[in-house]
Amino acid sequence: MLSDSSLIHSFCHFSLSLQMNYPHIFSMGTNNRTWVSEFILLGLSSDWGTQVSLFVLFLVMYLVTVLGNFLIVLLIKLDSRLHTPMYFFLTNLSLVDVSYATSIVPQLLVHFLTEHKVITYLSCAVQLFFSLTLGGIEFILLAVMAYDRYVAVCDPLRYSAIMHGRLCTRLAVSSWVSGSINSLLHTAITFQLPMCSNKLIDHISCEILAVVRLACMDTSSNKVAIMVSSIILLMTPFCLVLLSYFWIISTILKIQSTEGRRRAFHTCASHLTVVALCYGMAIFTYIQPHSSPSALQEKVISLFYAILTPMLNPMIYSLRSKDVKGAWQKLLGQISGLP
Repeated sequence: MLSDSSLIHSFCHFSLSLQMNYPHIFSMGTNNRTWVSEFILLGLSSDWGTQVSLFVLFLVMYLVTVLGNFLIVLLIKLDSRLHTPMYFFLTNLSLVDVSYATSIVPQLLVHFLTEHKVITYLSCAVQLFFSLTLGGIEFILLAVMAYDRYVAVCDPLRYSAIMHGRLCTRLAVSSWVSGSINSLLHTAITFQLPMCSNKLIDHISCEILAVVRLACMDTSSNKVAIMVSSIILLMTPFCLVLLSYFWIISTILKIQSTEGRRRAFHTCASHLTVVALCYGMAIFTYIQPHSSPSALQEKVISLFYAILTPMLNPMIYSLRSKDVKGAWQKLLGQISGLP
């Protein structure tokens, strides 16, 4: 995985290359462009009492998120029974969830306790890059995990041969690389837009639609690009998930015994729950930017992905997976047996 410094360097280099190679794209509106050095995030509320209450609530939720995902990763690392493709991808998902929450929540907490909710131009670009990257990675990972469940249910005898270590590594790396490239392109193009003197972002973070709205030029092409990217990076994995579960359900219905059908469905229940949580609001937000939700709805959706989903994912897998519950019991038994 790339380091933060190398990602920022790559973003700057890519942005410069775009401007040099395609000057006609970035020359639009340059006469009216004012390079702002910082933005002001309007956040959720201007009432001090409300902000303090939200600070306490979101701090607790963030700590639960970090602790829960860290424990899932640690548990998978320690228990050899969880050294399977499914839990390898779950480890990646937990790392993505913690990273996504960390890219947004700490700054949000600081802004709850400060009067001037300022974010620098570079910090805004970096935050947008990482939030887009990690969001894209999560959607692709969920499609990869759906394929893993498809092979486990529909071709169990060849599961180990198909989902071998090299394939799992390639699928995980492809998810990280695809999400990063998509984000790098959108971030570079978005921050080449002329922002004029408008510095107010009506959002809790530097979200792409909120930043695009600051531009003092026609951004129809940017919104079309967002929609096309969403179709590629969101709807394509979603369709693969639907296709995988079509074949999974078809296979389960062919199983004669009730117990066999129940066990087969149970292996997919956790992943299916997470898919429903993650894909629903993203499709609602990005697929139709011309009829996009209100600023308040966008803030709620961002909070859903930054705090609620990363917090719930480890709980869902812990409560619905017999393997994880068994690993927890084994670990707790070992701890309680220590002198």
